[in-house]
Order: sequence, then C-alpha cells, then structure tokens
Amino acid sequence: MEVTHDILKRLPKTDLHVHLDGSLRVETVIDLARERGIRLPSEDPEVMRGILQVGLDCKSLVEYLRVFDITLPLLQDAEALTRTAFELAEDAHFENVLYIEVRYSPLLHRTRGMRMDEVIEAVGAGLRLAEDRYGIRTGQILCGIRHLTPEDSLELAEHAVAWKGRGVVGFDLAGAEKDYPAKHHREAFYRVLNANVNITIHAGEAFGPASIAQALHYCGAHRIGHGTHLLEDPDLLQYVNDHRIPLEVCPTSNVQTKAVGSFEDHPLPEFMKEGLRVTINTDNRLISGTDSTRELEVVAETFGFGLEEIVDLVVAGFKSAFLPLAERIKLLEEVFTQLRALGIPYAQEISRRRRVNL
Repeated sequence: MEVTHDILKRLPKTDLHVHLDGSLRVETVIDLARERGIRLPSEDPEVMRGILQVGLDCKSLVEYLRVFDITLPLLQDAEALTRTAFELAEDAHFENVLYIEVRYSPLLHRTRGMRMDEVIEAVGAGLRLAEDRYGIRTGQILCGIRHLTPEDSLELAEHAVAWKGRGVVGFDLAGAEKDYPAKHHREAFYRVLNANVNITIHAGEAFGPASIAQALHYCGAHRIGHGTHLLEDPDLLQYVNDHRIPLEVCPTSNVQTKAVGSFEDHPLPEFMKEGLRVTINTDNRLISGTDSTRELEVVAETFGFGLEEIVDLVVAGFKSAFLPLAERIKLLEEVFTQLRALGIPYAQEISRRRRVNL
C-alpha cells in the first residue's frame, strides 16, 4: 500500500511530546490578545503566522523559544488555558490522534495571580471537554524548568503527585540543557518517583549524551524527550535499548532548533536500525507549523519508509503512553482494529500481543 497523506492522516496515532504554549491556533492567538488588551505585531492571521512559525532556517533553540514570549502572556487565566487545551486536543482528534499527552509548566502561568492548582484544573477542563465530545484520550505532563530553582521544581513535583489520577500522568524537565543540569533538580524527581509518577525529561537535544545519562541515572526518567545525541555514546544507547526506554522524537522541531542539521542528518533511521523504541511527536504545533500527520509524512519522504516502518513508529507511541498496562493493551486493540479496517496487514493476534514487551 502506498504511503499517502490521506493514509497517514487516517492512521491511529499518539502525540506524547507536545507543548500547550507552543501549539495554539493562530486565530486563537489573535482572539486572546484582543480580548486581553495585549498588543500583537499584527492582527492579520497570515502576518502572525509568519511571525509565530519558525522555518527550517531557524538558527538555534534560543531563536525557536522566542515565540513563547508572544504566546505565554496570553495564557495567564483559566478561560484562555481551557480554550487552548480543548482546541489542541480537538485538532489532534481530527487527524485521528487517539491519545495525547499535553505538557506545560504551571510555573509560567501565574503572572496574573493564578494558583498552581487553578492552572492545572483549567487545562484539565479543556482536555476533559475534548474527551467528552470526541472520545480522544488525554493526559497532562507538568514541566519543571531547568533555569528555575530546584525549589520551584520541588513545588511543581508536589502538585504532580497531588494531581496523579486526576489528569496528570507525568513529570518533565524542560528548558536550556547547557549550564542547567538535570541533577540539580533531583530532589523533585525523587519526590515523584516515590509517588510512582511517570517521568520524561528533555535531554540530548541541545547537549550531548551526558545530559541523557543524567536524566536516566540521576532523575529516573522513563522516557527521553528528543535524545538526538544518543548515537554519540554507544554504551548508553545499548542501555536505553535494553531497558526499552522510549525516545520522543520531534523531527521538524529537531531541525528547526538545530539539534540536527537537516532531516537527512536525523539519527532516526539509525535508532530504528538499532531496535530502539522511537515515537514521533509534534513538540510545538504552532511554532513548528506541523501536526502528527505531517511529522510522519516528513519521515516517510526523507527516509523512504514504507507503511511497515511507519506503523512500527505509530505502535511504539501507544506502547510508550503513560497509561496503566491494561489500558495500553486495550488501546492497542483499538489500534489494530483500525489498522485492519484500513487494509494494513500488521495486526497480531491478541495472545501474541500480550507476550510482547509493552
């Protein structure tokens, strides 16, 4: 079967690495700014699209992150957070994303006096609305920020623990890797690990494999965000592979932030050749000008992947979800049902699925 945009859009998918504050609709940015009296460079959607979306010629992660200076001031009240969370899940649903984990840092949404619990509840309200309306499954991942204090991270960790089972499925550490090592925040990770909260950490994106090693061995990460520098340490790669630690790869973002020089330079094919568990994600749908379908399309076009490789990536996303095992198995059963309906001869027998390492 030929790999087309239509078939990729119809495939069941996950998006495990997507930032709320980088995934607004352009029209929503304009609406929120107008309603809150915040001045934008323009109110023309196409002009704003050109400002908010970085191209492949983006020079660095620092340049990429500047867009958040526009989006974050708009997300300082419950109405804005609920609306954008709902719209993100809605957009994902319309391209057949069955499960999405939305990450953000409540620490960054308090400039107008919101309490951390109010931020988490507002995002949850939007995600629950999308779940009720469309049936999409959702989860929240709370992000610590590397350049903020370890005390800030610990406060956020306490909230991740308190909201476990009420929408929050994981804890993250994001931000500049260089000069801000993850081990400085290990007390926060000790707190969430001891409460059996899932951990994913941005690592190996703007720094080398030592950043990945810290995420794993100091902070107990269960997944790695990006991990593009993993090939530089074969022994660490073997450890990641042996322990089936998923990588949250975001191809377009990785090129734009210069984690890799080009799509062709991306280590994704080598990761797959080594047998690593690789998931494909959007990172920031607005800033990168992408969606889950487009990310799969880029991978297929760049590396000549057929449906077998693409479906392997899709299935890896469901295997890597921060969901209880029984729920992952149930979700995978739905995935294989949809694949069979699309005429894709991939689905295994349930008895075999229950024996594979999920």
